[in-house]
Amino acid sequence: MSIEITHVRYGSTRKTEDEIVRYKWHSNETSESGENDKSSLVAWVEDDGKAYVGSGSGRSQVGVVKPSNAQAYLRTYADGQWNNNLLSLPTF
Repeated sequence: MSIEITHVRYGSTRKTEDEIVRYKWHSNETSESGENDKSSLVAWVEDDGKAYVGSGSGRSQVGVVKPSNAQAYLRTYADGQWNNNLLSLPTF
């Protein structure tokens, strides 16, 4: 199953990928929707789950960033570069 991340929630006033604490998502394959906290969605993506942001030519794959001194977090990856598409999503 692959999911499209549609909304994010930040844990502080700083709006960066590592400050996102929850994600809302939707699966176009199964019509299932849900929300997960950061650690559970990071673990799901690491376990070969497929997540993305956007659609069509604007679709970006989501990957896991593992900083050496902080908790792992999600970030989009497109055209061979890490980018910040998650930050443009609506909050909930």
